[in-house]
Amino acid sequence: MSKKIILLIVGLTLLLIVIFYQLNVKKESEVFDLFEVVRGNVYQEVSEVGQLKKGEEINLAFKTSGRIEKIYVNVGDEIKKWTTLAKMDTKGLEIQLQQAKSDLAIYQAKLDKLLVGASPEEIQKVETAVSNAQVSLGNTQQNLIDVRAESEEDLNAAYEDALNVLDGSYLKIYNAFLVVDSVQETYFYYYDQESIKVRENEEIIKTASDESKSYLDTAQGDPSHENIDLAISEIKELLSQVSSALIIIRDMCEEPSYSSEVSSTNKTSLDTQRTNINTALTNIANSQQTISSTKLTNESNINTAQTTVSTAEGSLTAAEDELALTTASPQKADVDLYEAQVTKAQSQVEYLENQIKESYLYAPVDGQVIEIKKRVGEMVSSVNEIIVFSPADPFQIEVDIYEEDIIKISIDNPVDISLVAFPDKIFEGRIISIDPTEKLVEGVVYYQVKISLEELPDEVKPGMTADLIIKTAFRENVLIIPEDAIQEKDDKTIVEILKDNVVEEKEVEVGLEGSDDMVEVISGVLEGEKVILK
Repeated sequence: MSKKIILLIVGLTLLLIVIFYQLNVKKESEVFDLFEVVRGNVYQEVSEVGQLKKGEEINLAFKTSGRIEKIYVNVGDEIKKWTTLAKMDTKGLEIQLQQAKSDLAIYQAKLDKLLVGASPEEIQKVETAVSNAQVSLGNTQQNLIDVRAESEEDLNAAYEDALNVLDGSYLKIYNAFLVVDSVQETYFYYYDQESIKVRENEEIIKTASDESKSYLDTAQGDPSHENIDLAISEIKELLSQVSSALIIIRDMCEEPSYSSEVSSTNKTSLDTQRTNINTALTNIANSQQTISSTKLTNESNINTAQTTVSTAEGSLTAAEDELALTTASPQKADVDLYEAQVTKAQSQVEYLENQIKESYLYAPVDGQVIEIKKRVGEMVSSVNEIIVFSPADPFQIEVDIYEEDIIKISIDNPVDISLVAFPDKIFEGRIISIDPTEKLVEGVVYYQVKISLEELPDEVKPGMTADLIIKTAFRENVLIIPEDAIQEKDDKTIVEILKDNVVEEKEVEVGLEGSDDMVEVISGVLEGEKVILK
């Protein structure tokens, strides 16, 4: 073998070694920490230390704001745990839930249709549905326009009637002044106590006449609703002042010094003016009520019409989506999209069902109703106490929860309880009340929470220390990934997927963040995909 051939073989060998080394170094440099997307459970916990105390009264409140529809108990009733005590109006939530269930059914139908395909007859049927939905939407939109126009016309008519009432009210005040002025000049021109009182109240009526004329002129010159509302409010008050002044003047006419002096005609005239003023008061109050009722009716009619439009828009969108799905060939991206929509719609249904559930007030433990602070029909919020409840349990645990954690905690959250005096046993409990009022501890905001215990040994004593694990939220059988896989980029939440040795970004929607650093994924990734951990 020649020297040149030997050198060539050696050179090729060295070249292959270098290439092999570079490929292996590159491969090693691209090693990632991966996590396979799986289904699992996500939970949140809050750990705190509380203290065992004698059972105290519990102030029960709804978790959300709304109108009380029913109260099922009376003061003194002995109540078992989970007895329904009161209920909020849930009509709005039930409408939303019905829509959410409809959306869920629609998305599920879309997914099913996408997978099986459609016949020409089915396509024609969906096209007809789109056309009908377009017509329906047009009709509801026109109805909304008509309702708004009619509402405006009704309200303007109510204000126009109010202007007439205001004009009549001013005239009655002015006429009352003329009568009083005549009576004063005829009889009460001395400096005795009766004359002074008559002149003082005559001045009140004169001032009321001048001011009511000013408010009336403003409302007539610029008949905006704000000016008329102001005139109604102010002239109503002026009428009350005039009525009171007329009573005093009439009483002066019956004083011994004037009873026989003032003619019966003048007394009757004063009585007539007071009757006229009271009639004006009634008329102006009726006008005020008519305007208020008209506004409420208009708002209700417009909201109903708007809801109908929104429903029609949703129906049209659903029909158009159905048509697109019906005519499209099944593709993996489409299947993934509608699976995600089904999951999201299911979450909305569950959310609304939970909201409706929270619209009921239940007895957290066995006990007795000792006070009912609100009535049916009243609007309340989460800070309004509804029912005061005396628990039958001899002990409760009180704990102060930091403001950052209190938003995670809800009534009826389960609690694992460890008492220092009983280190080998875990007791079960539940959140029974959350004080809506903050509590400052060394300048830090806390909220007091009370916990009931399912059972306790006889040896427990007040003041014992309790280690608490409050289970605030739980999601079962959902897609989960570690928190380390989630990134924020361009106002989006993303993860990186490794697929066929290629890194791919995906936008995701996340749900519950667990205490073990695992996060629920609502949409964006599929089970079995591998996300990159940072």
